[in-house]
Amino acid sequence: MIDRTIRKDITITAPVSAVWEAWTTHEGVTSFFAPQANVELSIGGRYEMLFDPEAPAGSRGGEGLTILSYLPEEMLSFEWNAPPRFPNVRGERTWVVVQFGPEQGGATRVTLTHLGWREGEEWDQVFGYFLRAWDTVLGRLAYRFSTGPIDWLNPYMPVAE
Repeated sequence: MIDRTIRKDITITAPVSAVWEAWTTHEGVTSFFAPQANVELSIGGRYEMLFDPEAPAGSRGGEGLTILSYLPEEMLSFEWNAPPRFPNVRGERTWVVVQFGPEQGGATRVTLTHLGWREGEEWDQVFGYFLRAWDTVLGRLAYRFSTGPIDWLNPYMPVAE
């Protein structure tokens, strides 16, 4: 395995409790992460983000994924996989750690770390994909707290920096 990590930080203008709820409940994740989801906040509980809920089973998004660990309002860790367009990597699992910390003025610092990368051309492509995709997810999280939930019929797309 090569030593590479994706790490993203963002400050959200909302209290830790509200941001935690956005990541750990069905209502929360469907307000910014994916149009449909299965979330069971327990070790081994489902953490599935269904980006294309109408697609055939196995092609809907983050299916069959679970929560690895959590500390309420501090940290959430879950399995993750590649999109269906990366068939050689899709069956493998990486993991994501999301940390929540209070900031001044009642804001929350969210630090997302994506780990478990392997070697190979398709792994390199997936790594590049998630370098951009996590910016979209975190941008939508910020939008959700500044403007409102994502309209999945016309989803907000953050401007790339």
